[in-house]
Amino acid sequence: MSTIFITGSTDGLGRAAAQSLLGQGHRVVLHARSADRADALGELKSRAQGIVVGDLKSAAETKAIAEQVNAIGRMDAVIHNAGVYTRPGRGATPEGHAETLAINTLAPYMLTALIQRPGRLVYLSSGLHRGGEGSLDDLDWTKRAWDSAQAYAESKLHVVALAFALARRWPKVLCNAVDPGWVRTKMGGAGAPVDIDTGQRTQTWLAVSKDAAALVTGRYWHHLAQQQPASEATDPRFQDALIGKLGKLTGVELPEV
Repeated sequence: MSTIFITGSTDGLGRAAAQSLLGQGHRVVLHARSADRADALGELKSRAQGIVVGDLKSAAETKAIAEQVNAIGRMDAVIHNAGVYTRPGRGATPEGHAETLAINTLAPYMLTALIQRPGRLVYLSSGLHRGGEGSLDDLDWTKRAWDSAQAYAESKLHVVALAFALARRWPKVLCNAVDPGWVRTKMGGAGAPVDIDTGQRTQTWLAVSKDAAALVTGRYWHHLAQQQPASEATDPRFQDALIGKLGKLTGVELPEV
């Protein structure tokens, strides 16, 4: 059985993934944004291998999350599930970054760099990432008028590019990105066409399965099938430029090998 850390696992797809993996007998480390949200986990809390607490909007708390995970031990897999969809404005984190960028891009980048390297990394993206090209000139939305949909698309492009970059840099780690579809969660809304079990299935399969089909790296998935992502995501030059900018924004360097 594997030990898996899932960010944003108090509700939605993260909680569904945790329940699925626990049901299969795996050990799961949960993440909650706050102590209150951790307390609201109910019976899931008693079944977990551990619970880490911290707000991904804050760089300091994100670093603390990595420390808490490392104190529990090495994970076999990490599912970077947490994210936000639309924000009415750019907002500002304690470090002054746009909130969407901080939660959806900077936090998974920092956690990837700071958590003891697992055997598998899974990043939740979106089909909307294909509309996110051209973001490197103003990653942090300091020059452009705020566009919440565009900011979301760009952040989801970033995590696909990160997964592909890591597949090149860390060949011993299986690194993949997943589009779960438009899922009926609090974020997706009641009218979304994809049920939550279908929405969580691909990422949990990639995190633990011993099927030959799952033992691959540098791929983009939708409902257990590989798809072609946006061209920027697969471009090593874009990947390296993105990682360079994320390193400067966070002060955290991603290990080369």
